Amino acid sequence: MTSLKDLADSDFARLIVHVPADPLQKKTILVTGATGFFGAWLLSLFDWLNRTRHADIRVLAVSRDPRAFLERHPSFADELWLAWITGDVRDFSFPAHPVDYIIHAATDTSTEASKNPALLLDTIILGTRHVLACAKHCGAGRVLLVSSGAVYGAQSPNVTHIAEDTLTAPSPLAPANAYAEGKRVMEMLGAIYAQETGASVVMARCFAFVGAGLPLDGHFAIGNFIRDALKRDTVTVRGGGTAERSYLYAADLVIWLIRLLVLGQSGRAYNVGSDQTVTIAELARRVTETLSPNKPIVVEGKDDPKGGRNRYIPSIANARADCGVEVWTNLEDAIALTATYEA
Repeated sequence: MTSLKDLADSDFARLIVHVPADPLQKKTILVTGATGFFGAWLLSLFDWLNRTRHADIRVLAVSRDPRAFLERHPSFADELWLAWITGDVRDFSFPAHPVDYIIHAATDTSTEASKNPALLLDTIILGTRHVLACAKHCGAGRVLLVSSGAVYGAQSPNVTHIAEDTLTAPSPLAPANAYAEGKRVMEMLGAIYAQETGASVVMARCFAFVGAGLPLDGHFAIGNFIRDALKRDTVTVRGGGTAERSYLYAADLVIWLIRLLVLGQSGRAYNVGSDQTVTIAELARRVTETLSPNKPIVVEGKDDPKGGRNRYIPSIANARADCGVEVWTNLEDAIALTATYEA
C-alpha cells in the first residue's frame, strides 16, 4: 500500500507547473477540515512545497481530533511548519498571530451527518460565522470558502453543464437539503463579510472527486466501484446506471483550490470539478477495466423513466478563464492511483 505522502509527492511532481508556489511563500494559512479528504491532500501539498520548493509555509490546522489523523498519517507528526488547533469549527480558539490566508473546508458529508439535518445546518452556518470572525481577528486578507454544487439543487435535464450564474436552488422544505441550504448561507455570509470588511472572499463550489482517502464503503459510487473491483466478486451498480457524473482527481483538486485562493475574484463563486461526463454504468465499466478487467458487472436496479435525467456536471469555464485550471489527470489514471493507495 502506497502512503499518502509518497503518492502525493509523485502527483505534485507531475503537476508541478500548475502549482502557484510564489504567492504562498512565507505565508501563514489556517485550514479548517484539515483532517478530512480535502484537508489531508491540502496538508500533503503544503508539505511537498516546503520540502521541494522551500516555500516556508506555516499551516494552522483546525481539527477536533488531530491525534487520530496523525495515527493514520504519521509522516505529519513533529512537522515544524504544522501547528494544530484542537477544537470544533464552531468555537475553536483564534490564533494569537496574524494569518494571511484561510481555507474553510470543514463540513461533514457523511451519511451519518445527514441523519441529523438540524445539527448539520447549524454546524455549517455557525462554523462559517466563526471562521469569518477568525479571519477578521487575524487579519486574513483572503478567504476561500469550500462550498458545493449542491447549492443549485437538481440540475435541469436540459442543461449538460451547470454554470455559476444558474439561479435554481434546492427546496427549503426538504430536510434532506440541509447541507445544500447551509452552503447557500455560507456563501451569503462570505459575500456580506467581503462587502463589510474589504477582504477577498472566494467561493469554491465543489462537485465530485476521486483519490486516496475517499471512503470506499460510503455513498460515493466511484469509491464503491473501486472497492468492488479490488475486493469483491462482482462490481455492483445499485440503480440503473443512467445517472451522469464527473470526477476530478484529488491532486488536481487541491491545486485548483490554491489557485482559486490566490487568483480567484473576490465575491465570485467557481465550480470545482471535471466537466468530462460519464454515466454511472460507464463509470463501473471503466473502473472494472482499469482494476479488474475480467470481473463481472451487475446492474441491480432500474432508473425511474419519469424522474428525468439525473445529472451533476459543472461548467468550469469561469475557473479556467480566471484561474488557469484544467482537468490534468484523466479518469483511468485517477482510478488506478486511488486503488494503489487503497489496495
